[in-house]
Amino acid sequence: MDGRRARRRRVPLAALGLVAVLAAGGCGGSDGQSDSAGSQEAPAVGAADRGVADGGANAAEGRAPDADAPAGAGSGAADLRVDQRSIVYSGTMLVRVDDVDEAARRAVTAVTGAGGFVGGDQRSDSAADARAELQLRVPAARFTGVIDELAGLGHQERREIRTEDVTEETVDLDARIVTQRARVDSARRLLARAATIGDLISLESELAKREADLASLEAKKRRLADLTALSTITLTLVGPDATTAAEKETDLGFLAGLRGGWDVFLVSMTVVLTVLGAVLPWLLVFGVPLAVLLVVLRRRRRRTAPPVSAPPPVPAARSAP
Repeated sequence: MDGRRARRRRVPLAALGLVAVLAAGGCGGSDGQSDSAGSQEAPAVGAADRGVADGGANAAEGRAPDADAPAGAGSGAADLRVDQRSIVYSGTMLVRVDDVDEAARRAVTAVTGAGGFVGGDQRSDSAADARAELQLRVPAARFTGVIDELAGLGHQERREIRTEDVTEETVDLDARIVTQRARVDSARRLLARAATIGDLISLESELAKREADLASLEAKKRRLADLTALSTITLTLVGPDATTAAEKETDLGFLAGLRGGWDVFLVSMTVVLTVLGAVLPWLLVFGVPLAVLLVVLRRRRRRTAPPVSAPPPVPAARSAP
């Protein structure tokens, strides 16, 4: 009987313990679910806030939101993308070719075929120093391909590629243009409500000044747009016997010294002849009459000078007897 009573007491106790364990597990699961839900909800809210902020920034700068940008990407992340930045490319090349004119024609054909144009063309037809310097403007997207094609015209001796990031300057110009347009519109509204001649003259002067500032900002923006859209390549083509600046700097020895001394002598003689040519008219005007006057005075002195008397003869000494 005592064993049965003990077993009957254990059953309710075990049931109570099982219920307590299940309750504790349910509370822990609900807490974990709430925590995970909160952690998922927080990024969603943050992403929404960043999206609203990006939309406001785009609206303030007059730019449409980027449809290809991932959701929740802030303006800082967008600026790190290469395709969102404004970069100016420029290059300088020196290529030695067999025929300068033929290579120049091929270079112009390559540039025009890529959608660019020639901005400048300077050539020297000297047989010993044949060279051509071309200023080429090509689309930025074709810059690398055109550079490689120009290098194939002959033997490339020098290549220098430079890049300049003007993204911040472009964004600053956009913001200043928007602000200046608002100032121009405000001045126009005030001008339309001018009541006196003095107010009319003052507002017209202010409006003209604001419009001039706006035109200057827009011109700078067009210049930046042109530099970023079209890259500049300075191509120098030299003949097989032409001497470049680098070769002139490294030219040392007796012959180099002789050539340098001869050049200095020619420069010195040029300076002397230049000074002589500048002084010669003065010598002809004043020197010739002065020389004639000096000759005449000398002759007069000789004529008027008294004759010099000869000294008396010295008697000869007598000899002793």
